[in-house]
Amino acid sequence: MIIDIIMPKMGESITEGTIIEWRKQVGDVIKKDETLLEIGTDKVDSEIPSTHSGTLVEILAEPNQVVEVGTPIARIEVPDEEVDGKGGGAKSEGKTAEKPPVTVEQKAVAPRSKKRISGKRLFTPVVMKIAREAGVSPARLESIPGTGRGGRVTKKDILRYLEGEDRAPERVVSPEAVGEPVPVLGVERETMSHMRRLIAEHMRRSLDTSAHVYVMTEVDMSRIVSFVSRHGPEFKAEEAFSLTYTPFIIAATVKALQSFPLLNASLEDDEIVYHKHINMGLAIALEKGLMVPVIPRCEELNFLGLCRKVNDLVTRTRKQRILPDELQGSTFSITNFGVFNITLGTPIINQPNVGILGVGTIKKHPVVIEGASGDAIGIRSVMFLSLGFDHRLVDGAGGSRFIDQVRKNLETMNLERLFSWQ
Repeated sequence: MIIDIIMPKMGESITEGTIIEWRKQVGDVIKKDETLLEIGTDKVDSEIPSTHSGTLVEILAEPNQVVEVGTPIARIEVPDEEVDGKGGGAKSEGKTAEKPPVTVEQKAVAPRSKKRISGKRLFTPVVMKIAREAGVSPARLESIPGTGRGGRVTKKDILRYLEGEDRAPERVVSPEAVGEPVPVLGVERETMSHMRRLIAEHMRRSLDTSAHVYVMTEVDMSRIVSFVSRHGPEFKAEEAFSLTYTPFIIAATVKALQSFPLLNASLEDDEIVYHKHINMGLAIALEKGLMVPVIPRCEELNFLGLCRKVNDLVTRTRKQRILPDELQGSTFSITNFGVFNITLGTPIINQPNVGILGVGTIKKHPVVIEGASGDAIGIRSVMFLSLGFDHRLVDGAGGSRFIDQVRKNLETMNLERLFSWQ
């Protein structure tokens, strides 16, 4: 039986997705839950597993093509026992089978050619269609250089080939004559990934939208560093993950936002929108770029709940299991470049927020300690914080008072009863 693979719904607000890369080609055998393709939305790139075991017989959407949710994008031929048995997708006499997964739609259609082949090379349906309409013979099709994965001929390759046929074969047009850049020896070019393009667009739009201003301060983290050192092993034994500094920073920021609601607001035209809840965006670095998943309603979480939420988001984001809906709705954001041993930075505001807190690494510094008997030099664990804020809405005085409140919250945090086992 032929199964239609349809564009899955990646979130409540997602209506379409972009085909980034097919991990399987026509004719390939695929197992259930094995990655079939990678899809990108305006929020996240996701690896999509196959819902059945079988053979990929047709690809209906090319890379970089935008496809609406629910539209067929490929077809897989699966054994009848796969569908009628464990697959649970077909109807049997006398009763109705279970509803199939939302990512597939079954159709009893005549099997199509498993391999779009001319000679020994595989060609996608769209390439075959263009070749057929243009009168390109199989032999000529075989000769076209492919830039796709494994030398596959893409739609752009065959269109470029057909455009080149309009010119005399012996004619050589210099790059200057057609306005193209002159090739430079020793230079390699690579198309930006879908995620990288989204990040570039988002960052450029933020700089074009907000009037960025920055203030910085330093925080004495000695008490918190000592606390994590003492209770870290016990915490990991109880929770099965490590206690980090991030939940302390989020907790201090949430408390400060409750006192400075303007930093938890957003600007829509000439209206200030004050958000009832504090939805914290947490920037997480990935191999291919950056994602900012959101912890909703942070003000309702106790410290342990905050620790668990941070660990869950970080783990799923790095495994590319985060949902698009979890990447939107932030009211304030935090980015921690200290994990890369960076002392200070000036992050770009995550729209539509009006503020973002940059967290530097914690290092030991000699500092002046004021006491009743006089000043002394001591060693303290110091962390630098930077606050980027939108000067259209927040003035320097407000931004300065806010970041100073975050500092105070960290330095005076009650560490005695954070966990029930203390």
